[in-house]
Amino acid sequence: MEKVPFTKEGLARLKQELTHLVNVERPQNIRAIAEARSHGDLSENAEYHAAKEKQSFLEGKINELTDVISKAEVVSADSQSGDRVVFCTTVLLYNLQTDEETRYQLVGPYESDPENGRISVTSPLGQALIGKRIGDEIRVQVPRGVQEYEILEIS
Repeated sequence: MEKVPFTKEGLARLKQELTHLVNVERPQNIRAIAEARSHGDLSENAEYHAAKEKQSFLEGKINELTDVISKAEVVSADSQSGDRVVFCTTVLLYNLQTDEETRYQLVGPYESDPENGRISVTSPLGQALIGKRIGDEIRVQVPRGVQEYEILEIS
């Protein structure tokens, strides 16, 4: 079974989401289905069909999260050395084309949030950064073309 890397906080958030889906969303959906059934003819009942569709989505999401959590492996930033880019480290990058600096933390794929400075280790940029050191330059193929960065800081 392939392990999925997580920060301690990221795994806690995922478990909280699963708990919410199971204890809040699912019971609400069951009540919505029962309410829609009480309206009679199910073949032309839009509320019933919408509630059943939501039920399918919820069950799929619950199964996915349960599976991911069973494969989760918490990786601590404390156990990492600061001279190379590894999971959990934060890097300050200098974009050689735009002269802009950007700070990213490398996290697992289920914790990724690029707008808030958290990129997945499985993303093209995350993969290019793994194992690199301060001063290294990397080239990354992204949807808008090739980007070139220099690593200014690792923390």
